Amino acid sequence: MANADEPENLSGRRVFINCVDSYQGKNIAKYLSQSVVGASLEEIEEEEEGEEEGVVAPPKEGCFQVIGTVKDKTSPKPPFVKEILNYDSKEQLYEHMVECDIIIYDITEDPEQIDEAVWAVSELNADLDRIEKMKTFILISSVMTWAKSKPLDPEDPEIPFTEDDYRRRKPHPNFKEHVSAEKTVMKVGKTNKNKLVTYVIATGLTYGAGESIFHYLFKAAWHNTPELQIFGNGENIIPSIHIRDLAGVIQNVADSKPKVRYLVAVDDSKNPLEDIVKVVSQTMGSGKTKPISKEEALLSKDIEQADFDMLLVNLRMDAVYVKENMRIRWVCETGIVENIEQIVKEYKQTRNLLPIRALVIGPPAVGKTTVVKQLCERYKLHHLTVKDVINDAMEALQRSSARTDVGEEEEDDGKAQEDQELLDAINESKEEDSGRIGENYVLRFMKEKMRSKPCQNQGFILDGYPKTMEQARDLFAMDDEEEEAEEGKANFDRTMMPDTVVSLEAGDEFLQERVMNLPESVVAGTHNTEDGLRRRLAEYRNNNTEDESVANYFDELEIHPEKIDVTQDKLPMMKETVDKIAKLMGDPRNYGLTPEELEEQRRKEEVERLQKAAEEKAEAERREAEEAGLRRSQQEEWTSRLNEVKREEYELLEAQSIPLRNYLMKHVMPTLTQGLIDCCKVRPDDAIDFLV
Repeated sequence: MANADEPENLSGRRVFINCVDSYQGKNIAKYLSQSVVGASLEEIEEEEEGEEEGVVAPPKEGCFQVIGTVKDKTSPKPPFVKEILNYDSKEQLYEHMVECDIIIYDITEDPEQIDEAVWAVSELNADLDRIEKMKTFILISSVMTWAKSKPLDPEDPEIPFTEDDYRRRKPHPNFKEHVSAEKTVMKVGKTNKNKLVTYVIATGLTYGAGESIFHYLFKAAWHNTPELQIFGNGENIIPSIHIRDLAGVIQNVADSKPKVRYLVAVDDSKNPLEDIVKVVSQTMGSGKTKPISKEEALLSKDIEQADFDMLLVNLRMDAVYVKENMRIRWVCETGIVENIEQIVKEYKQTRNLLPIRALVIGPPAVGKTTVVKQLCERYKLHHLTVKDVINDAMEALQRSSARTDVGEEEEDDGKAQEDQELLDAINESKEEDSGRIGENYVLRFMKEKMRSKPCQNQGFILDGYPKTMEQARDLFAMDDEEEEAEEGKANFDRTMMPDTVVSLEAGDEFLQERVMNLPESVVAGTHNTEDGLRRRLAEYRNNNTEDESVANYFDELEIHPEKIDVTQDKLPMMKETVDKIAKLMGDPRNYGLTPEELEEQRRKEEVERLQKAAEEKAEAERREAEEAGLRRSQQEEWTSRLNEVKREEYELLEAQSIPLRNYLMKHVMPTLTQGLIDCCKVRPDDAIDFLV
């Protein structure tokens, strides 16, 4: 039998993994397909430059060959999987499975896989006489099979459980079948260790690479939910592990076949739920949290019962064997809280939730706001105008400074007092400059808005600002306290810099004509008067010369603005221009429509469908009425013509019959009349013969 020191033939090992389209199955399969067989038996060298996050590479030479099943039969084969099994019966599945050296069954995500895992290991055990090459069976179970275990020391409940305590484990009531499967796998592995060796890995709650059980939390934070919810008091300790670290444990088991058959896979963290929720909120969201009762949590549509049970688990566990005997290049050994920046980055990249940043510039009245509004609705981005940003910032300052008036004592490190001082300084500068806010404050507010969590999560479109090359340099420059730019690289903040810059262009005559055609109600109280537009146009042309303009600033940074002539756009609401910019920006990077928006969309579609059906029915009735009237008109015309033809024929016959009547009256009727009179008198037996 092979052991850690004497691995058997490691080259070209085939690994079976169930449900490679699930969160854990996919990430484990991807990890193993990029892991050289036997690599975990060697000392860990310096970490090589990793592949770009989110890029899925095909299987490498000398790595594990992944064979798997999928839950969704219509899904395409992942590039990191060598083969997806198609089968009609369990017998066919077993024939494929038995050809693999390592069989991995994950029963943590789909309870329906428990019976299949038990069946698979039992079939292998029953077929040992026919098996020539040793098989390794790995069951990935959950720490929930330990959820109700009694403390090792009642006087010190903080003593963690380890692999050695697995016989004392007590499962959560909803995870009894998992324990039964664990026991079956452990028992079967004792039958013939030279042909079948079995392992159970009790894994903590997995995180990273787009998230699974914590996805509801990251999604809520990304969507700027005001407060993230903490279920219960949040003091329960959640054993967890990064999904790639779990895959590293599985790689070690596959390579070394350790003598310990029950393993615990958790990281070093002992994070309570409250800390996890808080750090996600602080890193991605508002920083605020809200405890809710367990009853309220169960009403959430985003949480299933199994996930809810796991999020409320309270366990302290140590993966002693894993840490002391396995060679793992840990991704997050210290846990989710300590590595939150990296995990958030993984989440955004894996789910393609990277922010979209754009800037639309152009002369006054060219249609910037009309275009940007539609783009923000399409891409679910934040629409940034100088006026709105200043108003929001001033309102926030007033709310914050008001706390000093009412005497509220909040742990804000004197922020209320600072905001009051800033508000006073702004008001003083406005008085000195005819009510205009200073440019330094505008830049400050714009930077704060662009660096806010919502703008960093979804992205934004700047509408007409910056207006000058100098403003552009100041707006996108790194702050003084930040690191100096590397030599040879431009000094700008990449987290704020637009990916797409569009310059809408039109001549002054066109713009003046457009403003003159606006309704009086729209123009009233705005700068879009004839004199106002003329002044603003002159200011814009002076600020954006051929040698110095906002477009020149971006050209210097190799972010070349796309110029669009709006005079050629004849569609309502500048639809053609909007579509051109959307093509430059690419596909949306978000979750798509919310359930409410989907319902609203369905409602609108239903209204439109009913309206269209009513219009079609009305149109059909109108056509039918027209056709009926046409038929009546044609029938009347046909009847009239028929009567006319009959009259003409009658008159013709009458005219043609006059000579014949004259002949009969003159030559036939007198003799015939006399003969009939005589016939009546005589009354012969044969009247015809008498007449003749």
